[in-house]
Amino acid sequence: MRILGIDPGLVRTGYGLIEAEGPERMKIVEAGVIRTDDSSGISKRLTCIFTNLQDIIKEHRPGVLVLEKIFSHYKHPATAILMGHARGVVCLAGGVAGIKLVNYPSTKIKKSVTGNGQATKFQVQRSVTALLRLKRPPEPVDISDALAIAISYVFMEMRKRTL
Repeated sequence: MRILGIDPGLVRTGYGLIEAEGPERMKIVEAGVIRTDDSSGISKRLTCIFTNLQDIIKEHRPGVLVLEKIFSHYKHPATAILMGHARGVVCLAGGVAGIKLVNYPSTKIKKSVTGNGQATKFQVQRSVTALLRLKRPPEPVDISDALAIAISYVFMEMRKRTL
């Protein structure tokens, strides 16, 4: 099964596509970052994210799209709103393509990948590198976060099927 993990952001949207037959058999298919020009208006930036995701989905045909649930810190509500715009476009791209959409809280993603729900970005990056048997850590962290999101689906959903 192909699993597309997305780390949505208005400036950088990380994506990681893995192929998995189960927790022991995962490999990376493609990963990268969709960058938008911060001098462009929001509609142009969201269109960029949407069209790039459509291309990725068309080319690789994932069976599921996995996202982190939106998180808002009371000190930075504008960040959550901006992330919500990007997240909405990601959901739309998945919906238009008819792909199953799954959401997990960040603490569950971190726990499933590292064993610690409060893991740092560095710890997530290191775990992703080990789990996918990569020579180098994926960079920027938007990519390793997206891969961690995809991997968490394998650990949380695919493992259920084998029990």
